[in-house]
Amino acid sequence: MKGRQVIIGRVLGQEAAALMHDGQLEDLLIDPSDITPLAPGAICRAKVDRLVKGQGGVFLRLPDGARGYLRDRNGLGEGQNLIVQITGVAEEGKAIPVSSRLLLRGRHVIVTPGAPGVNVSRQIRDSDEREGLTAIAAEVLGPAEDAPGLIIRSAAVLADDEDIRDEIAQLAALAREIGEDLSGAPELLLDAPTPAESAWRDWGFPEPDAIEEGEEAFADTGAEDAVLALLSPRVDLGNGAWASVESLRALSAVDVNTGADTSPAAGLKANIALARDLPRQLRLRGIGGQIVIDFAPIPKRDRGTLEQVLRAAFKSESSETVLIGWTAMGLFEINRKRDRVLLSRLAGGAA
Repeated sequence: MKGRQVIIGRVLGQEAAALMHDGQLEDLLIDPSDITPLAPGAICRAKVDRLVKGQGGVFLRLPDGARGYLRDRNGLGEGQNLIVQITGVAEEGKAIPVSSRLLLRGRHVIVTPGAPGVNVSRQIRDSDEREGLTAIAAEVLGPAEDAPGLIIRSAAVLADDEDIRDEIAQLAALAREIGEDLSGAPELLLDAPTPAESAWRDWGFPEPDAIEEGEEAFADTGAEDAVLALLSPRVDLGNGAWASVESLRALSAVDVNTGADTSPAAGLKANIALARDLPRQLRLRGIGGQIVIDFAPIPKRDRGTLEQVLRAAFKSESSETVLIGWTAMGLFEINRKRDRVLLSRLAGGAA
């Protein structure tokens, strides 16, 4: 169907949510609880286990025997308790990345305990709107020195003032409650959002044209077929060109092929097609970490054009992504935050 469509149901045997735009799968969230009990977004009480000399980080004991790794160890000592949030997905056998900077996300605002101040999304450009939303936030948070900070999301523009006030009050109260729960053994304090909760929170602006829910929603809308197609490494790029996207333990590799087209422009056309679709492919497949792209051969003078397309494609991505550049062997390197479980791992768990 045309427009934005949100699908809530099950796929690969797990609870899931999908966002489709004009019939194309744009985003996919699948419950990772079979793979990891501590998914990104969860908040827990942790205990410092071991300081890592020379790296500035610290290993933590998390609930249920899990291990976490915190990069910033300033002021921490062994045996000390602290509140952390899961920020990524660990590779098998490695510690789970965490942060002591908590983010409590709502549909209209994000509460930031320990980081005071009110910030308004840059997508809200009208000065009167910005001032009005800032005033609402200041009114609810009050003048207390320990008041949390706040980020006002773009969706707040279309929300009722009372709904914004209620959400700020609820999330600020939750932040205080979590912050006071420092004593005791490692424990899960706030579970990660479910796929349905994340869809409601993050895909509601602009308002979707249709919402499909139910056990058969993925099958009925074609989203299931789109998900199953992602289990193949092949990505069709048009005009016979294609790419292969494969994840290994150390890195993920992307290989671009022009197919039967041997014209002088074939390489650049295939590379641009891949570059434009790459953020979506990585997002849907849950790929993060080190990514190496073997583009189809092109003259060096065309590399600048290709880099511009890559930068434009990743500009609106929510996952932190660094375009590192070309290697001596002519490969292009990307580093992307590992904030989702690989789709292939989820499929393996479902099987």
